Amino acid sequence: MDTSMFGKDGWTPDRIGDLTGKTYVITGANTGAGFEATKVFLNKGAEVVMLNRSESKSKAAIAQLKEEYGNDVKASFFIMDLAELDSVRTAAQQVLENVPHIDALICNAAIAQVAKQQLTSAGFESQLGINHYGHFLLLNLLFDKVEAEGKRIVVVGSNGYKMGDKRLQLEDINFDKNYNPMNTYGHSKLAQMVFAYELQNRIQIAGKKTEIYVCHPGAARTTLGAEEGNLITRILFKVLAPLAQSAERGSWPEVMCATENNLKEKGYYGPTKRMDMSGPIGECKLEPFVLEREPAKKLWQMSEEATNCKWNF
Repeated sequence: MDTSMFGKDGWTPDRIGDLTGKTYVITGANTGAGFEATKVFLNKGAEVVMLNRSESKSKAAIAQLKEEYGNDVKASFFIMDLAELDSVRTAAQQVLENVPHIDALICNAAIAQVAKQQLTSAGFESQLGINHYGHFLLLNLLFDKVEAEGKRIVVVGSNGYKMGDKRLQLEDINFDKNYNPMNTYGHSKLAQMVFAYELQNRIQIAGKKTEIYVCHPGAARTTLGAEEGNLITRILFKVLAPLAQSAERGSWPEVMCATENNLKEKGYYGPTKRMDMSGPIGECKLEPFVLEREPAKKLWQMSEEATNCKWNF
C-alpha cells in the first residue's frame, strides 16, 4: 500500500485544477459515492452527465444540485438500467447524440449482497448483470467516443473481489449451485475488475490511447447493499459502520482516477488503512489472480456472447 506519491495525507480533491470545459459521464450518480463525485466535479467547473435507473431520484438529485450550485448547474441525466441491455443501448445512443465529448467515463453503479438469487430479464444473476455485463456493453458502445476525446475510463471495483474462491466461476457464472450474497457480489466485482485489466491489455496491443484505471471506495456510508441485503448483511453493515468513512471520501478514489495524471494502469487505488477500508487515498495491493489472462479471455468471450456485442479490436 503506497500513499507516498501523494504525501502522508494521500490524494485529496485539493490536487484538482480547473475542470471548466470537461465532461464526466457517471453511472449510478444520483446517490452515494457517485453523487458525491458529481459534486466534486461541479465544484471544479466541470459538466456531469449521470446515467441512472430512477427518474424520480435523478430529478431529486438535480434539484438538490440546483439548490447548492444554482439553476445553471451543468448536471443532467439519462435513464439507464444496467440490468436491461436494451436500456443500456438506448442510453448509450442518447449520450452519443447529445454529449459532445467525454473526458472520463466512470463505471460507478452497483448493487450488492442481494439476499436471494435474482435474475435479470436476460437471465443473468442480478449482481453480475448490473455490475459487469451492463458496464461491459456500455463501454463497448461508448468506447470509440472516449478514445476520440477524453481517453480515460474508470472502473469502480471493490475489495469484495477477494471473497469466495478468488477465481472466476465460469462453469456456473450465475451461482445456481452455490449462491451466497457476499461471495456472489464479490464475484461480480471480480469479473468487472478482470474485464477492466483485460481491456487495458487489448488497448495496448491495438495501439489505442484510452487509459483504464481501477479503484475501490473502501468502506463508505452509502446505500449500497442496504436495500438488497438480508438481515445478517444489514447487521454486519451496522457493526462495521464505525470503521466506515463518509460517502464523500468514498468518492475520492474514482475522482482521482478520472483526473490525476501519472497513475499506474495496473494499479489499484483506494483507502490504504484499516484493511483498505478507510484512510489516505493511494495505491493498494492488487491480488495477482485478477491479472491472469486465460480466465480473462474466457470471460471476455462469454460477455460478448451474453450482451450480443463485439469489440472491434
